Amino acid sequence: MKALLEHANYTVSDTAATAAWMEEIFGWHIRWQGASLTDGHSIHVGTKEQYLALYKPKEALAPKPDTYSCTGGLNHIAVVVDNLDAVEAKVRAHGFKMGTHHDYEPGRRFYFYDADGIEYEVVQYD
Repeated sequence: MKALLEHANYTVSDTAATAAWMEEIFGWHIRWQGASLTDGHSIHVGTKEQYLALYKPKEALAPKPDTYSCTGGLNHIAVVVDNLDAVEAKVRAHGFKMGTHHDYEPGRRFYFYDADGIEYEVVQYD
């Protein structure tokens, strides 16, 4: 049996803005967008095979708890790239808050936080 992750769905404050920086930094494209659950809006952004489903409800959003200290929290989203330094330069140019850097087998990685405080890991395997 083979199982592949197709997508993850999570809530953001601005679907269009999040999709735009993902297109710019990761080279992804919008696969679909439109009305979704509870009169909200969703954008699917990624590649032909995998994507992230970005969701924004119609109603105002509450602040999120510390995800590392609650059950069901989304701790970070990891993206594999083939040029870590080039992607890091794009992330820095975008003004996102940088996290830690780690170099350990089997690759190098860094972390950053987007405007919603969502943590992303970017990794390049050797």
